[in-house]
Amino acid sequence: MAETRVESEERLVQWLRDAHAMEKQAETMLHGMEERIENYPHLRKRLAQHLKETQHQAQRLEDAIGRLGGSTSAIKDTAASMVTLVQNLGTALAGDEVMKGVLAGFAFEHYEIGSYRILIAAAGVLGDKETARICRENLREEEDMAQWLSQNIDSITAEYLEREDRGSERAKR
Repeated sequence: MAETRVESEERLVQWLRDAHAMEKQAETMLHGMEERIENYPHLRKRLAQHLKETQHQAQRLEDAIGRLGGSTSAIKDTAASMVTLVQNLGTALAGDEVMKGVLAGFAFEHYEIGSYRILIAAAGVLGDKETARICRENLREEEDMAQWLSQNIDSITAEYLEREDRGSERAKR
């Protein structure tokens, strides 16, 4: 039975490393989007806020991993960031960059929410209250961002289409 617990604790550390890489990926995505958006100040402001939250989330995860005797995975972090850089380049070339970014952000927030729910459940099974606490804090921030996107997707879409109908060259940004 003790061996199973050790394996479960190792699995939790692996999942925390995955979540850290996920947050590094989100950081790259948010930074790229926030940097390029010009004509959607409310979206840009919310992305900048969530970028700061994301950086804090990654630090919380790094602290939890260290507390459990592990370290982050430079390979996972770098791979996730590189994938996102390529995706950002592809999106930047799209005629509807802001809409593709909103869609990607909406989907990614829900991926993060699912990841944190799994981490909270695993930490609960293992009696790791501190890891559960930091994951709940990260989860709350992800749910807030997902809710903001959900509440604003209609108005951002309408604003985009209005700009496009006016022939604005900057509708995409």
